[in-house]
Amino acid sequence: MSSLVSASRLVGRVAIVTASTDGIGFAIARRLAREGAKVVVSSRKENNVLNAVNTLKKEGLDVTGVICHVGKADDRKKLFEVSEKLGGLDILVSNAAANPEVGSVLDASESSWDKIMDINVKAAFLLAKDSLPQIRKSKYGRIVFISSIVGYEPSDILGAYSVSKTALLGLTKAASSQLARENITVNCVAPGIIKTKFSQPLIESESAREESLSRIPLGRLGNVDDISGVVAFLVSDDGAYITGETVVAAGGMSSHL
Repeated sequence: MSSLVSASRLVGRVAIVTASTDGIGFAIARRLAREGAKVVVSSRKENNVLNAVNTLKKEGLDVTGVICHVGKADDRKKLFEVSEKLGGLDILVSNAAANPEVGSVLDASESSWDKIMDINVKAAFLLAKDSLPQIRKSKYGRIVFISSIVGYEPSDILGAYSVSKTALLGLTKAASSQLARENITVNCVAPGIIKTKFSQPLIESESAREESLSRIPLGRLGNVDDISGVVAFLVSDDGAYITGETVVAAGGMSSHL
């Protein structure tokens, strides 16, 4: 993890980050809290939520934990009930994603396709939709979807997942156009190969790691703070004039796949 951030761009703001007890989501929650936001941390498992909250509170950060399966309406409702108690919502970061099986897109089972689209696309749409009653009251409304480099260049082993991440690029464009007049920005971040549990199949063997690195001009794998910093920028005042965009953070990989 990076050293403590000295910026205080998000003081007084409330943020929800889904799937934020590990990996990229946890790094985003930590970064936003370090910059002064009150952050609602969430994931499907109670122990994960408790552990994440305890870790962040030990740093003196203002975080609240909620159990949330983004595919369940009642759980999504709880997220917004918590943010309302904290004073309303300024920032929504939709990070939750599922990928129950690997393989080419047309080899995906119907059940896996449905789960991937339900969690990665439908839930992201519903979270954004359900955030509006609160986020419209904010002077700093920000929505960020977390996509992936495979949304641009589909992966053979992540076929259906790739399609879901491409859909988020379109959702970002459409939602940003709708909300721009209300001074609510909607952006997207597309990480490359980041060192997390999810990316393990791409880097677990020496040959796989070397193959992955050969496609990254910067010559290194990304770390979670490479993504959290981009999100913090987009949701701060520094990103106030950016909307409808997807920031690719992949070490130059997008043009070398």
